[in-house]
Amino acid sequence: MSEMTLLGAVTMALREEMERDDNVVLLGEDIGINGGVFRATEGLHAQFGDDRVIDTPLAESGIVGTAVGMALHGLKPVPEIQFSDFIFPAFDQIVSELAKMRYRSGGEFQCPMVIRTPYGGGIRGGHYHSQSPEAYFCHTPGLVVCTPSTPEDTKGLLKSCIRSEDPVLFFEPKRIYRTVKGEVPDDPDFTVPIGKARIARAGSDVTVISWGAMVHTCTDAANLAAEEGIDVELIDARTLLPLDEETILESVKKTGKLVVASEATRFCGVASEISAIVAEKAIEYMQAPIVRITGFDTPFPYTLEHVYMPSPQRVMRGIKKVATFDF
Repeated sequence: MSEMTLLGAVTMALREEMERDDNVVLLGEDIGINGGVFRATEGLHAQFGDDRVIDTPLAESGIVGTAVGMALHGLKPVPEIQFSDFIFPAFDQIVSELAKMRYRSGGEFQCPMVIRTPYGGGIRGGHYHSQSPEAYFCHTPGLVVCTPSTPEDTKGLLKSCIRSEDPVLFFEPKRIYRTVKGEVPDDPDFTVPIGKARIARAGSDVTVISWGAMVHTCTDAANLAAEEGIDVELIDARTLLPLDEETILESVKKTGKLVVASEATRFCGVASEISAIVAEKAIEYMQAPIVRITGFDTPFPYTLEHVYMPSPQRVMRGIKKVATFDF
C-alpha cells in the first residue's frame, strides 16, 4: 500500500494500464511533455513516447472524434478533456456516435474508451471551470458514468473502466485532487467494480447519498449529526450510470429517511433521479419526505461559490429536517 493523493492515483492507474496493454493510448490538450493542466499525466510522455501520449489541438470535438476512430480500430484511447466545462463541443460525438456505436452496428463494433475530465467547483474557477455536468451524460443510454471520491477508488475504478468494453465518462473531482490522501494498493491488478456503491459510513437513522468531492462534505455533516445523536449511513454512489439501486434501497429500507447531496444544479439532476427511484420502489418504508441538498439553478458563481456549493452545515440541516420529521 502507498499513501497518495487522488491525483497521484489517477497517474498510477494510467501508467499501470499502459504498461499492461499496449493498446491504451492517451490524448488531450497539453498532456504530453507538460503533463496536463493538473499534471495528471506527468511523466507518462517520457515513459511511453509521442505515439501513446498525444498532444492535441484545442478542439474537444476533434479529440473525442479521433478517439472514437481509434477505438473502432482496436485501440483503447483515454482522452482527457481539460475541464468538464469544455466537454460540450464534443457533446454530439459522445451522445450521437460514441454512445450509440454498438447499438447501431448490431454489436459488430464497440467503442471501448474512457473520457477523463476534472469537474466541480471549489477552486474559484468561476462559471466556465466549475460545473458538474454529469446528469447530461447519465441521460444517455450506452454510456457509463463514474466519479470517485477517494484515491483507492480512483485507481481501482479507473482501471476497471479502461479494461471495460464500454464507453465511459470518468469525472474526477478536481477540488480534492491534492487535498485528499489515502492508502492505495500497489497491486497492478487491483480494481473496483463498476456499478457498485460504497458504504462510506454505516448508520441506522438517516441515509445520505452523494458522490465525488461531496462525499467528504457529507462526512463532515455526518460528524455534526453524530454530535446531536443522529446516526448517518453515508453511501458513496461511485458509479452514477449504472446506478447501484440495490445498495441504495437496502439502506433507505433500514433508515426510512433519505438526503441526497450534490453540487450540481437541482432541477433534473442525478439527485432527482435517485429520489424518484426511492419514491417508486421504497415509498412504503419512508418515514419522512426525501430531501435534496444541491447547487442552485443558476450559473456557477465566482465570488459566491461558497454559498452555491453545499456546505456541511447545509447538508446537516437537511439531515436534521428528515431526522426530526413528524407526520
